[in-house]
Amino acid sequence: MDWAVFIVAAIAILAGAVGVVTSRNPVHAALNLVLTLFGVAVLFVAQQAHFLAVVQVIVYAGAIVVLFLFVIMLLGVDQSENLEVEPLAGQRPAAVGIGIAALAALLLPILFGKWQWLSGQASVVGPAHTGTDPNVNRLAKALFTRYLLPFEATSVLLVIAVVGAVVLARRPLSSERRAETVTEEP
Repeated sequence: MDWAVFIVAAIAILAGAVGVVTSRNPVHAALNLVLTLFGVAVLFVAQQAHFLAVVQVIVYAGAIVVLFLFVIMLLGVDQSENLEVEPLAGQRPAAVGIGIAALAALLLPILFGKWQWLSGQASVVGPAHTGTDPNVNRLAKALFTRYLLPFEATSVLLVIAVVGAVVLARRPLSSERRAETVTEEP
């Protein structure tokens, strides 16, 4: 039964990930991201990490994807872009180069047998099951003491991203448009 759950979840994750990358419509890409995140939540349940599964569904599939959809709708998905015109010269070759460098950074340690460092430490905060203190309490203590600064920095970055998207997507009011056309006409 464990293999069946793993295989179904893995297929859902891979199908969603491929859908995110290949979808031309950004709304469809966001919905494929939800499929991927639900598949990851199923894998968390299979590993008996129920709290992480709930957080995965509520925070990521719920809040973050809704935030993405809000920004997508705010930016206007109905506007077509000319893909032949490259606004920043050299961005595509730079992206390919960075992608190859990232892939090499992941694969070279594996190829040369130095892959142990990729998994990280066994436990940074401490063992999960010690004493009578539940895992959720240990997680909350670690999150709101030792990792409070990264946690808050992430929330600030998300707020900045939303405010930036609103500013970029803001269309001028009709009175501002009329004022611009009046000043442009000589």
